[in-house]
Amino acid sequence: MNHQEALTSYIAAFVSELVKNGVEDVVVSPGSRSTPMAMIMAEHPELRVHIHVDERSAAFFALGIAKASRKPAAILCTSGTAAANYFPAIVEAKVSRVPLIVLTADRPHELRDVGAPQAIDQIHLYGNHVKWFVEMAPPEHSAGMIRYARTVCARAAATAKNSPAGPVHLNFPFREPLIPHLERDDLFELTERTGEYVSIQPGELTLSNEQYEEIGKRISSFTNGMIICGPIETAQFSDAVIALAEKLQFPILADPLSQLRSGKHSGEYIIDTYDTILKNEKAKKALKPDVIIRFGAMPVSKPLTIFLKEHQDVYQYVVDGGGGFRDPGMVSSEMIYCQETEFCRSILPFIERENESLLLAKWQKINGVTRSHLGKINALDELSEGKLFYQLAKLLPSGATLFVGNSMPIRDLDTFFHFNDKSISVMANRGANGIDGVISTALGAGTIQQPLYLALGDLTFFHDLNGLIAAKQYGIDINILLINNNGGGIFSFLPQASHPKNFEQLFGTPLDLKFQYAVEMYGGHYDLITDWEHFSTVMNQNKEKSGLKVMEITTNREKNIREHRELWEDVTREISRLLEDEC
Repeated sequence: MNHQEALTSYIAAFVSELVKNGVEDVVVSPGSRSTPMAMIMAEHPELRVHIHVDERSAAFFALGIAKASRKPAAILCTSGTAAANYFPAIVEAKVSRVPLIVLTADRPHELRDVGAPQAIDQIHLYGNHVKWFVEMAPPEHSAGMIRYARTVCARAAATAKNSPAGPVHLNFPFREPLIPHLERDDLFELTERTGEYVSIQPGELTLSNEQYEEIGKRISSFTNGMIICGPIETAQFSDAVIALAEKLQFPILADPLSQLRSGKHSGEYIIDTYDTILKNEKAKKALKPDVIIRFGAMPVSKPLTIFLKEHQDVYQYVVDGGGGFRDPGMVSSEMIYCQETEFCRSILPFIERENESLLLAKWQKINGVTRSHLGKINALDELSEGKLFYQLAKLLPSGATLFVGNSMPIRDLDTFFHFNDKSISVMANRGANGIDGVISTALGAGTIQQPLYLALGDLTFFHDLNGLIAAKQYGIDINILLINNNGGGIFSFLPQASHPKNFEQLFGTPLDLKFQYAVEMYGGHYDLITDWEHFSTVMNQNKEKSGLKVMEITTNREKNIREHRELWEDVTREISRLLEDEC
C-alpha cells in the first residue's frame, strides 16, 4: 500500500476513535505539516472543527469549550513555534483540571536536528504540565498500527477525562506528501472497529463505609465548624454540600466560583462576605471554628487564606476528588481523596448533632450586617468598579454565564457579588491566575453556554485582542464589560504602591489606548458608558443584539482604591460595634 493510503487509514482510525471517546470539538490552527489530520477531521460528520489562526488564542478557546462542556476538546497545530504558543493554555488546563487533547504535527525523525525549517524539539515539549505524552509512530496501514492508533487515542481521552482532569499531548511525525486520500466513500468505515478494541472506563475516588462512618462520627463531635467551598464544578455538588451544612449546622463560606452564590438552592447557610469580614481582627477571633471542611481549589480571598494559616490548631479536612494536594499553607489535618458530591452524601447518615452550633448564628448575623453596609456602594453616582459588580446580580439575566478576568475583577466579584436565585454560572481562569487568553476562553465557553458576559480589565483585554476574531468568525454572542482604569489596578492595593518613585512605569503601566477601534475592526458594537443610567440602558439593549458587544466603563485607579478602603473601614467599624454589643 502506498504512503497516501497508509497516511489516510492511520489518521482516519485515530479521528474515528477520538469521536467515539466523546470529543465533539477540535480547534485547528492552519499549518502545512498538520495538513493530513486537519483535512480528515474536517470530513468527520460528528466533529465540530473551529479554525483559529493564533495558536495561543486557539488553545484558550478550546480550554473554554472544555470548561463549559466538561468534555475533552482537542487542539491541532503544525510543527515549530506554533506548538510553543499552546503552552500558556496547557499550563492553565493542568492546574485548573480541564481536559485537553493536544495534537501537534512534527517533522519526521530524519528531518530533526539537521537544520530543517520549522523543526524544533517537540518531545516532552510541555514537560510536567501534561498528564501524558506520546511520540506517535509514523503512519502505517497494518492492522496492528490501526489498532495502535485507536488504542493510544482511547488512552489519551481517558487520561484527559480521569480525575484530576487535564491535558495530554500526542506528537505526530508526518512525512510528505501530506495530502490524504479523501475521495473514498468509506473513509471512516474502512478503519472501523472489526473486533474488540480497548474501552476505558475511568472511575471516581471513594471511601469505604467504615471510613465514612469514622469521619462522620469525628465531625459530629465538633460543635462549631465551618465548610469552605473554593472553585468547584462537580455535578450536583451544591445540593449535596447544602444538605451536609443543614445536618451539621455549619456555615458555608462560598467562593464566587463555587457555584453556590447563585441558584435555586437555599441561601440560608451561604456566607458571601467573608472576605470583608475577615479583614477585622475581632471578627477573626470571634468566628474561630473548632473544625473546618474544605472542598475545591483554594478560594480567591487572601483574608481567608490568612485566617486558615492563623488557625493551624483547628482540625482541617480537605476533600479532593482529584487526589491532589491543594494546601499551600500546609494547614490541613486530614487529606481525603474522595469525589466531593459522593463524600457529602455518604457521610450524611453518620452525622449526629447533639449540641447546637452558636458559630452559625454569629456568621449569619455578621454576614447580614456586612452585606448591608457593602450595599452602600450602590449609592455612588460616579462610575465605580465595586458598584459594577454589585449591580451584576440585578442586571444579568437568569441562567447567564459570567466569565471574570483575574486581578481586580475576580476580587471585586468576591466582595460585591452576593447570593441570588438567578442560577448565574460564574467562570474564570483561576488555575494559574494569568491574564492571558481570557477573551478566548470566555468565547470558547460561549459556544456551549449562553447568554455570555465577560467582565475584565483593560490590560487583560489588550492581552488577548486576537481572541476577538472568534466572535467575528463564528458569530458568538458575547457581552464584554471592559473596565478601563488605564493600567494595573490591583497593584495599587499591593505593597509596591507605597514606593511611588517608579510605580507607574513598573506596575501602573498605563496603555492610553482607544479600544473602540479594535472592537470595530472585529465587527463588534461598542459603547462608552457615561453613567449608571446609560449602563443599565445599554445592558438591556444589548440583550436584543447578537455578536460582539463591548461596554467600556472608565474608572480612576486612585479613586477606586479610596472607595474600597473607605468602605472596608466603615464595615470594619460596624462589625466591631456589633461584636462589642454582644459582649
